Amino acid sequence: MPLRLIQKAEHRIGPHFAQLARGLGSYGSAEVATRLVRLLTTVVIARSLAPAIVGEAALALTVFELVRVLERIGTGQQIVQAEACDLAATCNSVQRFYAGWTGALMIVQLLVAALLAIVFHRTTAGAMLSALTLVYPFMAGGHVQFYLAMRAGLVSRLARIGASQAIADQILTAALLLIWPSPWSIVLPKLLTAPLWLILARRAAPWQPDRAAGLIPAARMLRYAGPIMLADGMAALRTQGDNLIIAAVLGTSALGTYYFAFNAGVGIVSSLVTAFGSVAFPMLCGAKAGPARIGMLRRIALGGAAVFVPIVALQALAAPFYVPLVFGAHWAFAAPLIAILCLAGVPLLVAQITGCWLRAEGKVGTDAASSTLTCVLALGGLWLGAHFGELKFAVIGLIAGQTLGALWNGARVLLPALDIPRSLNLRSEPCS
Repeated sequence: MPLRLIQKAEHRIGPHFAQLARGLGSYGSAEVATRLVRLLTTVVIARSLAPAIVGEAALALTVFELVRVLERIGTGQQIVQAEACDLAATCNSVQRFYAGWTGALMIVQLLVAALLAIVFHRTTAGAMLSALTLVYPFMAGGHVQFYLAMRAGLVSRLARIGASQAIADQILTAALLLIWPSPWSIVLPKLLTAPLWLILARRAAPWQPDRAAGLIPAARMLRYAGPIMLADGMAALRTQGDNLIIAAVLGTSALGTYYFAFNAGVGIVSSLVTAFGSVAFPMLCGAKAGPARIGMLRRIALGGAAVFVPIVALQALAAPFYVPLVFGAHWAFAAPLIAILCLAGVPLLVAQITGCWLRAEGKVGTDAASSTLTCVLALGGLWLGAHFGELKFAVIGLIAGQTLGALWNGARVLLPALDIPRSLNLRSEPCS
């Protein structure tokens, strides 16, 4: 059945399917390798740590991801979208602005860590969050090069960067857990692998500032910053805020179970959907605004459905079998949670395609509004479900809200785009 769907998609999409498939294949193969190693780490965590200890690390990582949302200000997307004659100036501006911005984020995160330790008496989580501030300088050092590689369509290189860092992270985590069963063993590898990411990112697309090119107007850069930060912030809040709600309503032990279930279930599909967006966005930007881009959107949507719907169905149906076999009989109770969480793959795909389309069209404000709606519905459903006192109902509420938001936004944005030709909508001023 999956093969038949893919063959039909290839017939409809034509040569663009090969580009999409190659890109997703590069990310997919890297993700499979990463997941095999991560599977080992998850088994070690499941057999070495109690849910409460896992929950402490999950709390620190969740707050870190929420603070790191502020890093996503659309500078990378502007490199991908820039006119060729503006590229050097755009890169100069992005490097300067992003370095200052991440420096400010280090201060913000240290303040949040102090709040976590002093006000909420989570000293271990606060200390781990403080240590993670050292990740930001490494991110700034390779930011321009990473997005230049994305602009150039160097998908295989980007996939290797992500896989190399993730595999190193998981190997370090497993090794540390074996000799030091502590929440620090889960958190420290995120920092220790940051230099590896920096080295690989700088090699992917070598770049040096071109002072002769100058800078782009600050207004052009900043007009995207707010909406994109809000859109990515809502997406991150949707994926990380669930941990905070579960910890607050059901406790850190339930959070440990949920954290395990999420990584064992929707984690791989979520990563692949994100990778799909990394391939689809440059393809949409590369197509001329109007009928050509609408045609590309159709091909991307069809290809995504052909790939992800079978994966989601298979993973959800197989959860009762592989969970006790792989992770141990004492985690068999989590199989229904994992099966339900797997279903999030479809609304995640719809949301990813919707966001890529809106950003390619320059409609970052609409993207922010769509992400906000989905976030409110997903976390609202989770909060309502959690008050029934069981993790299962919380997960059902999360998936229901996320699906409703994704389908509403998809129907409002994608269906008109696919059916009605739109007038030319330039992303930025053309060069003279």
